[in-house]
Amino acid sequence: MRALVTGGAGFIGSHLVDHLLDAGHRVVVLDDLSTGSPRNLDSALRRSGLEFVQGSVLDPVAVRRAMLGCDTVFHLAAPVGARLVRERPLHAVRTIVGGTETVLEAAADIDCRLLYVSSGEVYGHGTGRPLREDDDRVLGSPLDTRWCAPTATGLAELITTRHWREYGVRGLNVRLFNVAGPRQSARQGAVIPTFVDQALRGRPLTVHGDGRQRRCFCSVGDVVPALVALIDRPTLHGETVNIGGTEEIDILGLARRVRDLTGSDSDLVMIPWEVAHGPGYTETGHRIPDTTRAREAIGWNAVTGIDEIIGAVAASRAVDADLIGTDLLA
Repeated sequence: MRALVTGGAGFIGSHLVDHLLDAGHRVVVLDDLSTGSPRNLDSALRRSGLEFVQGSVLDPVAVRRAMLGCDTVFHLAAPVGARLVRERPLHAVRTIVGGTETVLEAAADIDCRLLYVSSGEVYGHGTGRPLREDDDRVLGSPLDTRWCAPTATGLAELITTRHWREYGVRGLNVRLFNVAGPRQSARQGAVIPTFVDQALRGRPLTVHGDGRQRRCFCSVGDVVPALVALIDRPTLHGETVNIGGTEEIDILGLARRVRDLTGSDSDLVMIPWEVAHGPGYTETGHRIPDTTRAREAIGWNAVTGIDEIIGAVAASRAVDADLIGTDLLA
């Protein structure tokens, strides 16, 4: 395989790059470094078989130059973090929709198969039960920027599916639910590295809302092999597949688990939604994936438990603090 990974300097993308290189594949990374970091590719760049191209998925010339000679595209490039989307909603929509269309048009011309990495956010409000790929999406007002990214991501999925139906681009969508692990940034609002950083520094763990919202977290180490296995299944072209953990935990319980596992004596502080995210913000109470399709298609199940995920994040944050000697939350 010679694979292009858009957004390959990001959290999930860089782990995918490592996994592909370990398997002997050649990899090209396209990333504008707006939210990704070259540090995520430090070890990969010292290996043969990797080429890095700095550029945007909104630039057709950069996309085609990076894709030339590739047979596979993993499209992960997208704005990361609720704060960034809230501050620059038009940029988020353009990048998600326009970037996906640009990458798909190049894939059609160069004859690459493509996996679009979507998000469980597309479902909008959770129902309290496991979400299947064909379930309805329940979103809030189109006037609320809270829903611009899920709306744009759903449209990007549609574009990917229609490029298969109408133009024969061998593509599929994979919806990821609450992926966590080393290299994930607290600055972009991810809850596990945020809690871990706060606990390691003895600061209060800030729980948004009442903490009763429930999630299933999935290790990035479980996710990246699934992406590679899914792209190798021609029967999934034009389809959508959920990937996520099945161990439910509420956010307040997660904060307590982080505090216990890190040996921290930090307090837990409840922050109202309007303080954390601004007036009118709506949080999803429950977002739980049904991963039956992934299990049936590739025999996949998440195997890493929440305690192991927290431990891996804590170990990586401690190492990063020693290496760079800076305030992780600055």
